[in-house]
Amino acid sequence: MTESVLSIMIVKDGHRMKLYEGNIGATYLVKSVHVDEAINRRLEALGVNENTPLLVMNKKNSGTMIIKVRGTRLALGRRITGGIEVKEEAAS
Repeated sequence: MTESVLSIMIVKDGHRMKLYEGNIGATYLVKSVHVDEAINRRLEALGVNENTPLLVMNKKNSGTMIIKVRGTRLALGRRITGGIEVKEEAAS
């Protein structure tokens, strides 16, 4: 079985960060997703794709987060949020 890695990270000051490092209320753009292939397909079906904005609505210290993507709220665990690379969206 081939595994892909799903990773959302934030690029800040040249440092690539994962989604779980994001701040509540901040909007980020997905740069890449590195998770198991089946999870990757499900996230794509839910709209978590490259260059898609997502809003961090809530987070726990454990890395679990609630995000909003394309009008839908999703709860994601640490394994998934650790596999998503993001960058901070420019203020408009």
